[in-house]
Amino acid sequence: MLQRLEAENIRAYLQNENTITILPNAHGGINLMVHEGQVGRALELLNKFEEDYQHSHQCPVCGSFNVLFVPQRNNRDNLLAIITSWLTGRYAVSIKHVYHCYHCGHEFE
Repeated sequence: MLQRLEAENIRAYLQNENTITILPNAHGGINLMVHEGQVGRALELLNKFEEDYQHSHQCPVCGSFNVLFVPQRNNRDNLLAIITSWLTGRYAVSIKHVYHCYHCGHEFE
């Protein structure tokens, strides 16, 4: 998002990016900071980016655009990855993601 905003001449930066990278459980998350005079335009662009994203993925079963990229449920490999990272204290785990339709429940790659 930051690069897309900058491409539209919006002055912005990420706050707490390094902290969250080093301490993934730190509170507050990464914040997108925008120059005060450009907040309105930045919000318009972010809403447009979200709308474009939602309309770029359509459920092949029901045709709904109410689709998100989520960790795949009921996947044995994902469960093993979560348990392994919990036991070892490591966070760099590769979990399989799929598109999930919130209209009909279908999951697809």
